[in-house]
Amino acid sequence: MRTVSVIGFDGALASAITGIIDLFRLAGVTWARINDTPPEREFTTRLLTNGGKPCRCINGITLLADGDWREYAAGDLKADLVIVPTIGAPISQVLAANPDLVQWLGDFRDATSGQVRVASNCTGAFLLAEAGLLDGRQATTHWGFSNQFRQRFPAVDLQPDKLITVDGHIACAGGGMAWWDLGVYLVERFAGPKVARELAKAFVIDAGRTSQAPYGALQARRYHSDVAILRLQDWLDANYTRPVTLQSLGRLAGLTERSLIRRFKAATGDTPTGYLQILRIEAARQHLENSRAAVEEITRLVGYEDVSSFSRLFRKHTGLAPGVYRARFGR
Repeated sequence: MRTVSVIGFDGALASAITGIIDLFRLAGVTWARINDTPPEREFTTRLLTNGGKPCRCINGITLLADGDWREYAAGDLKADLVIVPTIGAPISQVLAANPDLVQWLGDFRDATSGQVRVASNCTGAFLLAEAGLLDGRQATTHWGFSNQFRQRFPAVDLQPDKLITVDGHIACAGGGMAWWDLGVYLVERFAGPKVARELAKAFVIDAGRTSQAPYGALQARRYHSDVAILRLQDWLDANYTRPVTLQSLGRLAGLTERSLIRRFKAATGDTPTGYLQILRIEAARQHLENSRAAVEEITRLVGYEDVSSFSRLFRKHTGLAPGVYRARFGR
């Protein structure tokens, strides 16, 4: 039976700790109880903290620990899965307050197991990145903190639209309640698809989500100080329905095409063309959420002509077809 060690610290999000523990403890159990069959537990769990002390979560709840993570070396946790939950308090404050935890997590940097050994939820990825575990790897975090993450950890291949990333022995989940998706995914990895499906049904979880893009905010791409690029973003915000070329954008910004692409990417994490696509998709999302206009009409309103191409692009950015998006988020 595999042991799941969840790391607790002051300022963590309580639900990301207790929720993931519930999922693992009840994998193979809840479904059996629903169907009146003998339960077969798949995992044991424990909450590990600094010194084994209680941790006070961001909502004021204090959780009792099962042990001290300092008593375990990375080599002692070969059969374990270590999970770092969401940082609920100010991120820089939590990173500064936990240098010992960061150093301890760093011991997992060189693990060679083919199976996932370490995972994070939401802003918990900041702790993994601070420990150097994510350098050169794909990772995700809460979409709202993606620019802050990029600025602090430029060596990480951040994929903020993805709900879950797995690179080698490290898995990351996206924002907020993505611990649901992370938990079901890891249960499938370690206990098999049948147990994972039963767990998702028992907890009424919409399994199979792959993107957090439908929840993302375009405003997060403005958290930078490049004045020329900000002015260009203002222009694009007002003119996204017009035909746009890199050459015309370069003239507006007073930059060569090469400098434009480099500076735009450094400031926003995207290319000018990619940013324009996101503007149009964001406008389409607003129409789908707040109007009854047909998809064909919305396609034209946001600057596209071909409905099928627009639908493919919309699905690429949001993970959902336009009709499905409207059914889920429309008024």
